[in-house]
Amino acid sequence: MRVGLKECVWETVGDDIVVVADAREAITLSDPEGQVAALLGELSRGPRTAAELSVALARHGHVLSESEVAQGLTGLDALGLVEDADGRWTGDAAVDARHFSNLSFFGAYAGLDRPRAEFVRLLRAAHVLVLGVGGGGSTLVQCLAGLGVGRLTLVDRDQVESKNFARQFLYRHRDIGRSKPERAAEWVREYDPTIEVRAVERWITSAADLADLVEGVDLIAGGVDGHPDAGLWVNEAAARAGVPFVGGGGTPSQIMYQSVIPGRTPCLACDAADRPDEDSSAGTALRLAEKIELSNPLTGPMATLIGSLVAFEAKRHLTGFEPPRAAGGRMVLDLREGLVPEWQPFVADPDCAVCALARGRRP
Repeated sequence: MRVGLKECVWETVGDDIVVVADAREAITLSDPEGQVAALLGELSRGPRTAAELSVALARHGHVLSESEVAQGLTGLDALGLVEDADGRWTGDAAVDARHFSNLSFFGAYAGLDRPRAEFVRLLRAAHVLVLGVGGGGSTLVQCLAGLGVGRLTLVDRDQVESKNFARQFLYRHRDIGRSKPERAAEWVREYDPTIEVRAVERWITSAADLADLVEGVDLIAGGVDGHPDAGLWVNEAAARAGVPFVGGGGTPSQIMYQSVIPGRTPCLACDAADRPDEDSSAGTALRLAEKIELSNPLTGPMATLIGSLVAFEAKRHLTGFEPPRAAGGRMVLDLREGLVPEWQPFVADPDCAVCALARGRRP
């Protein structure tokens, strides 16, 4: 394997070497003989194999076997400083240019055993079912397209209205009266013709309405509004299909997103079962809160944040560059508290019928 050095800088300080690859932290390594500095210096000249580095280091007076150099590279890999050099690019110049920023981002999470190009390939091979292309959904579509998700199915039933323009930046005034999923799909095709996109106009009134749409998808993202149980319908459809679900929403004072991995984490039905007793003060407050009629209280920054956060959680699910942050719970950001995120885990219900559906799919 040819090993490449990631973007970093270093400086020798006494018997130590200080390496910075991320501005928020510095790595200090003991290097009294200068072997680490020499190794980094040779890697900065270009990708090398362990055998080639062994020869190069010997010219600096550091006699190390190929095995010893390989051990040193493993140590640098554990620190996130090196990667598989041949996996930095996909091999397709047009794809590499299109995904330059995505490849750069994933470089921070790449290593000797997982090239950065692999993350991009996973996104390009993924199929995401997007439910709702309005508030947060319109931003979600744009973010998923930017990531290069290879296939999108967009579901909604609304038409573009002038009141949408406070927070749905995918649409234009000339789109008023047009089908949102059709216009959103058109936008995706204009943005990136390599993405396969399908528009579906459909009212969702139960989990059964999603049965044919979840076949073959890797992730369900977004949400269905208009009914208190809409989230539970999506939750059940995800469990029956055995695919992760990421949703989001907001109130005038909070934005949030949740994430469920069927068969592995508690689900929205578990969360619903954990509600306080209806006769208690907490139960009464919750019941009254649900009766408040909110007419699209999300402003542009809020809707954009929701769509972006759902997309970022989707990226975690689809690539595994890091574990999903909200899995099995809800991440809540309070506008009154500076948008500091708080994870609120769902309490697993051992008698949850929806989780039983998901477990029944597991081998």
